[in-house]
Amino acid sequence: MASPSFSQSRAFPILLGASTFIGAFVALEVLLRYGVVNKYVVPLPSQVLMSLERIVVEENIVGRMRDTAWEMFVSCIAVIVLGVPMGALLYRWQPLRRALLDWVAALAAAPLVLAFPLFLVIFGRSATTVIVMSVITGLAPIVIKTTEGLLGVRSVLINVGRSLKMTDAQMLRMILLPAALPVIFSGIRLSWTFVLISVVGIEFLINLGGLGQLINDLAERYDLPGTYGAIGFVILVSVIFFMLLERVESWLRPAR
Repeated sequence: MASPSFSQSRAFPILLGASTFIGAFVALEVLLRYGVVNKYVVPLPSQVLMSLERIVVEENIVGRMRDTAWEMFVSCIAVIVLGVPMGALLYRWQPLRRALLDWVAALAAAPLVLAFPLFLVIFGRSATTVIVMSVITGLAPIVIKTTEGLLGVRSVLINVGRSLKMTDAQMLRMILLPAALPVIFSGIRLSWTFVLISVVGIEFLINLGGLGQLINDLAERYDLPGTYGAIGFVILVSVIFFMLLERVESWLRPAR
């Protein structure tokens, strides 16, 4: 058997991604130094890179990342715990699906972040506000995708379950959910994207701890390199979360 080419190896995507990032980094540095891009709006990438040490030393970055990561973790788990059963309920009960699915889709497009003063009144200026708003923001995609995935299960699989006289719970656990898992995970990815954006955005708006508050503080000081450096730490936390999600998905969907 012929050995796989380098482009098919596991290292190729990593090297390609790193090369693309470095290339973009260098290109932006050149454009800024030659005045093609206004350096008063976008700082030099080299300045952003040098600001990382200062942020780590002076801004309690570990504690801030921990606070943001905890809010993200609770919110991400909550959207799964709430969203998947809600999607299964809409799948199971057709009248409810017809009545609510369009409203759930509308919720995904609603600018819920503008309602943060109401949530501040209800929950106070606390992490609870961040988590509750982020869960509501990320709920719609996973509900819709769970319903879509369950509706898309092949009828032959359902007929096999019925021929074996499975109960509804057994059918859901052993046939429907495993078959719908790829679509459900696509909904989880969308939901988590909304959640991660919401957590940092609300921290920024209400100036409450975490990386969102750090970005707000640095922006108010007009510390552009530090602001972009803090955004880099947000991206790092997001990458870690999605890497964990990929691990869980690969564990639930072993290679055939």
